[in-house]
Amino acid sequence: MNTNPRLLIADDDDQIRDLLVFDIQSSGYITDSAQDGETALKKALENDYDLIILDVMMPKMNGYDVCKNIRLVKPDVPILMLTAKGSLQDKTEGFDVGADDYLVKPFEIQEVLLRTRALLRRNVKSSQSPEKEILRAGDIQILADSLEVMVLDKKAKLTPTEFEILYCLMQHLNKPVSLAVLLDEVWGYGSDEDVRMVRVHVGGLRQKIEEDSRNPKYLHTVTNVGYKLTPFGAAEEN
Repeated sequence: MNTNPRLLIADDDDQIRDLLVFDIQSSGYITDSAQDGETALKKALENDYDLIILDVMMPKMNGYDVCKNIRLVKPDVPILMLTAKGSLQDKTEGFDVGADDYLVKPFEIQEVLLRTRALLRRNVKSSQSPEKEILRAGDIQILADSLEVMVLDKKAKLTPTEFEILYCLMQHLNKPVSLAVLLDEVWGYGSDEDVRMVRVHVGGLRQKIEEDSRNPKYLHTVTNVGYKLTPFGAAEEN
């Protein structure tokens, strides 16, 4: 039985798509491909992939809409978005619809492979958590096998990235966790540019665990450091 990870690569640029397929297959992965958004969504929903790589600007359906529709059915599959649109607003839109990571074109293929390996490694780590393991601290509990969080009587589904961020913060309760540590433990790599990515994902996590994300009770910003989780809702300065 072949246990190599299976990836879907969706990009309407034939040259880029063929390059990605060749290099990713050369790295030992199995690949399917799609050249438009509708085909990508159909394949993503009909097959089980370990990772999906999505271009943003595709015919028939853009990558944001593809990602959003995948997340409605398959919240656990890691999604890496590739695009020529590199503004903070574009990245934020990608993360808001559920992307786990974001690379701007033109990119080095080694960077794609680095991020692919990091996302796959993180997903394997999540899937190997003990069945029905419940991690609880104060008002917050997360159910590892379903990637759900419960805060008092409010339940929400987390993306794999949000789960890993919350899991990391729960290992350091009531202590500041730096952006560098989050990048290393959650993504497995980091750079100054990736700090924005952390902030966007933390913002999404806050939306799910806080009653008022602008005045957080649990997930606090520690100025010039990173973030701190106070699961009993201790008052903090933001």
